[in-house]
Amino acid sequence: MLFSSLIFLYSFLPVLLLALLLLPKTWHNGVLLLASLVFYAWGGVSYTVILVLSILLNYGIGRWLGTKPKESAKAILVLGLVLNLGLLIFFKYILFFLGQINLGLQWLGEESIGLPKIVLPLGISFFTFQGISYLVDVYRGTTQVQKNLGRLGLYIALFPQLIAGPIVRYQDLAGQLGPRSVGWLNISVGLERFVVGLAKKVLLANNFALVADAIFTAHPESLSWPLAWLGVLVYALQIYFDFSGYSDMAIGLGRMFGFVIPENFNFPYIARSVRAFWRRWHISLSQWFRDYVYISLGGSRGNHTQTYRNLIVVFLLTGFWHGASWTFVFWGALHGVFMLLERGRFGRWLEKSSSFLQHLYLLLVIGLSWVVFRAETLGYAMDYYGRLLGLGTQSDFQLDISTYLDWEFRIALLLGIIFSIPMTGFRIRSGLDELVGRLSIGQIGRAFLFVLLFFWCTMELANDSYNPFIYFRF
Repeated sequence: MLFSSLIFLYSFLPVLLLALLLLPKTWHNGVLLLASLVFYAWGGVSYTVILVLSILLNYGIGRWLGTKPKESAKAILVLGLVLNLGLLIFFKYILFFLGQINLGLQWLGEESIGLPKIVLPLGISFFTFQGISYLVDVYRGTTQVQKNLGRLGLYIALFPQLIAGPIVRYQDLAGQLGPRSVGWLNISVGLERFVVGLAKKVLLANNFALVADAIFTAHPESLSWPLAWLGVLVYALQIYFDFSGYSDMAIGLGRMFGFVIPENFNFPYIARSVRAFWRRWHISLSQWFRDYVYISLGGSRGNHTQTYRNLIVVFLLTGFWHGASWTFVFWGALHGVFMLLERGRFGRWLEKSSSFLQHLYLLLVIGLSWVVFRAETLGYAMDYYGRLLGLGTQSDFQLDISTYLDWEFRIALLLGIIFSIPMTGFRIRSGLDELVGRLSIGQIGRAFLFVLLFFWCTMELANDSYNPFIYFRF
């Protein structure tokens, strides 16, 4: 079930909010946990078994950790990590590994291994990382063991951030898992944030998706170099508004239910370096890898070689986390290489250069990295890079993209560029938030604006508009 679907907007969410308003606070956690399991089961009941297994696993390991002193708890933590990662590796990566083995067998002239039918459970990368963070924090003593199964289950399964984040650390929600006030104030504030995210997804990202998918599914030989560059621009905007829009909706939903979920985006495209970009893009993921992988490897406490090794390992894992494909590994490695460059002479030169040059550098690096992120194969990505430079063979058949470049897309493109940067004097979540924040129209006018925006989005959805979601792949 998508947040940007009519059944969620007009059935699931209203019924859930009504139940929370009418029922006692002591029932809220149970209702939300049940709703989260129903929400997850909508995509396939069998997936829910995996989610419940993850909850029981982390609850049991967490309780066990709590009974042992730190000196003897390390083996228990390792067991918990192996079991969590084992589930993730089996469902997400086993087919990739078997495929690589088959390539080696084919090269040796041997018979290939039969591939099992494994369906990737939605959100497994996200709820697995949350379970791991809980166990590690319990082991480190930075958070208390949760002895209430329902509360830990709600932390892992809470549906607003279950499918695509943000990745919430247990200690960020621990104090909010008790009785909470829902109330009209939380609902109104949450609804505003939700509608902003819905508009970013439906009115902007979906428009960009039509053009980006048309370009990136065409053979590179059928693209002119201006059209190839348009694909880079449009995909960069699509993935930003798609994912940040979902994060906005998740944060808004959490607020409606009495939770404060951490921010996940902060104008990433205004960064002036790759390092700064990762402080603004998918913040919860970069913080997770920093706290649980980079620091565990030694961080920057060792010599330069050790620090560089740690950075490369982190970014290779970050890429592989996004998908079981060499394209994602290459994408992660590319970011890791630029992180290393920025720590050396190139970084010192960059700091002394003009802000315009810094922005141009960042946009080129990130835009070009999105090509391999979006490509199905490394070969396709290399051919696409060639078209960006005007190289390679150009076929007689040229993609005619003009049918997609209607007035609606042109307006969306202009708004996408405007809303991806902050307005002067404001630092909220996105240009769209800020535009609303700056309108001095009173509470009634403000409410009318959000109602209008909501119905505009639902009319688009009712017309069966293109409604993909990038991060469901991960």
